Amino acid sequence: QVQLQESGPGLVKPSQTLSLTCTVSGGSITTNSYYWSWIRQPPGKGLEWMGAIDYRGSTYSSLSLKSRTSISRDTSKNQFTLQLRSVTPEDTAVYYCARARSIPIVTKAAADYWGKGTQVTVSS
Repeated sequence: QVQLQESGPGLVKPSQTLSLTCTVSGGSITTNSYYWSWIRQPPGKGLEWMGAIDYRGSTYSSLSLKSRTSISRDTSKNQFTLQLRSVTPEDTAVYYCARARSIPIVTKAAADYWGKGTQVTVSS
């Protein structure tokens, strides 16, 4: 059973960089053919796929967030990390990490394993 767990600050000030880590257990992030994604859901809105890193370490980002996001991994810890720069209150959302065989992820059904999500609020 693959499990994903998001971790990071619950509160970030505007203009700062948000850093979140997803720790994976029960499976390796280098397993062939999987994409490891970050997805967020702002209050009252739908899922927004932000980007992913694949089993080879190649990264992918949504066009709308490409200029502000970086995704990296630490294979020794079986973790992957999201950095979102220059945050604003519009970045307030529940942030999820997930595993899938394709990207982007636009529905819950599109990924086979999800983390529980972590609330991030951007406020001064």
